[in-house]
Amino acid sequence: MRAAIFTLDTGAYKAKAESAAATALKRMLEHVGFEVRAASVLPQERAVLASVLKQLADSGSVDLILTTGAVEYRERDCAPDALADVADRLLPGIPEALRAYNIRYSKKIILDRSAAGIRKKTLIINLPESAKMAKEDMEYILPEVVQVVETMSL
Repeated sequence: MRAAIFTLDTGAYKAKAESAAATALKRMLEHVGFEVRAASVLPQERAVLASVLKQLADSGSVDLILTTGAVEYRERDCAPDALADVADRLLPGIPEALRAYNIRYSKKIILDRSAAGIRKKTLIINLPESAKMAKEDMEYILPEVVQVVETMSL
């Protein structure tokens, strides 16, 4: 199983900073057998993210792509839009389950626009920017994510 993780944060991208969320997710994925082939920061630009998602999924070089950040309601929050631009099929149950899971912490989660979908044989999931929330969300859905990735690779 192969994965890539991208944090959308224009400020961190310009500063060449690392992402705490990507680091936490990378450790978790490696612990369950994923080879993380990329973990980097991208600018909050819809076209850039869509191009990266499309290129990776179409090349077949990864089975799972996680994005963190850029999932709220502001104009610059483009991760769900980029995912929708490239997905062959959307999987609304994943973000719905995560919002239901997170409502116990804050009602602000109702403003979250995260999405999930499949392009070719690659599962793509938007997660929150917060390292803590991204890690907890991934822990919550990890068994199902592994099952989907294993099933699609058959």
